[in-house]
Amino acid sequence: MRKSFVLKSFVLKSFVLKSFVLAGFAALSLLYSAVAFAAPLVVYSSVDEENSKVILAAFTKATGVTVDMVFLSSGPAMSRIEAEKANPQADVWFGAPNENHIIAKTRGLTQPYASKEARSLEPVFKDAEGYWHAFYMNPLGFGVLKQELEKANKPVPRAWKDLLNPDYKGMIQMPSPQSSGTSYALVQTLIALWGEDESYKFMKELNPNIQTYTQSGTAPSQNLAIGETQIAIQFTPAFLKLLDGSFPVEVVFPSEGVGFEAAAVSILQGAKNLDSAKALVDWIVSQDGQKAIVDAKTYFFPVRSDVPAGKGLPKLSDIKLIDYDREKAAQDKKRLIDRWISEVGS
Repeated sequence: MRKSFVLKSFVLKSFVLKSFVLAGFAALSLLYSAVAFAAPLVVYSSVDEENSKVILAAFTKATGVTVDMVFLSSGPAMSRIEAEKANPQADVWFGAPNENHIIAKTRGLTQPYASKEARSLEPVFKDAEGYWHAFYMNPLGFGVLKQELEKANKPVPRAWKDLLNPDYKGMIQMPSPQSSGTSYALVQTLIALWGEDESYKFMKELNPNIQTYTQSGTAPSQNLAIGETQIAIQFTPAFLKLLDGSFPVEVVFPSEGVGFEAAAVSILQGAKNLDSAKALVDWIVSQDGQKAIVDAKTYFFPVRSDVPAGKGLPKLSDIKLIDYDREKAAQDKKRLIDRWISEVGS
């Protein structure tokens, strides 16, 4: 009887000790996870700064993942990511047209992640190996201060070739292809319409009408809003926002057709917060993430067919869209920008 009591007592003590050990390990595991998860996700964002903050705040609210965001246009972002390749300082590149992400992939700057949410995306909006995923698209267009042009007895441009009108001398702003993915999309649009040589001839003839080539892809619309320019060329969300806010801007989609960006997200090679980076990719291409983009009135077009565009956006069916070979665009980028510098921007 005594032996039985001692044995039961030993078993009970062993069970209690084991439970405490397991509980300790569980607590340490939870503590480690909490500490690891508490590290902010570092994002280099080439989405305009205002919308970057809104979208990433919605991501934090939905997932609990905190974000440190650095705004960089696509050119500076690529340069910084490449310079930091040996010691990455960011986890994610967020935004910039997808041909930039194709280049980043070929340079070994990003890593693949096949998000299950990507199954709902059309092939044009994702890399087959999971290196990048598009999360919105936007067409190019003109923002025009129609009243200002009418006061000066000048017509509203309705086509790309209309921009060559000498009446517009010094009145147009557009981004520089050297720093802006927006402007490189414009170059590709013109090449798709007319071929390379004719496009460069057009851009050279347009040069006297250009007041400023901005560094940022969204700066033309900002300057339009304060009256520093009368005609601005860029992707259209900022123009649509101004229009929705009763600002007297007319949004023109050139009659020959317009290219569009498919802004993408990539996880950087050597990302220190990999789980959080994957969570961002999953969320931004999910229905919830796409709805958040629409609900935030970014004026971006969602890339999922099961998420409708928001109020204030025109029907895509009413816009003549011009697509081009994104892989070839990525391969040709350095050569075409060097040609632009030599023949147009110098």
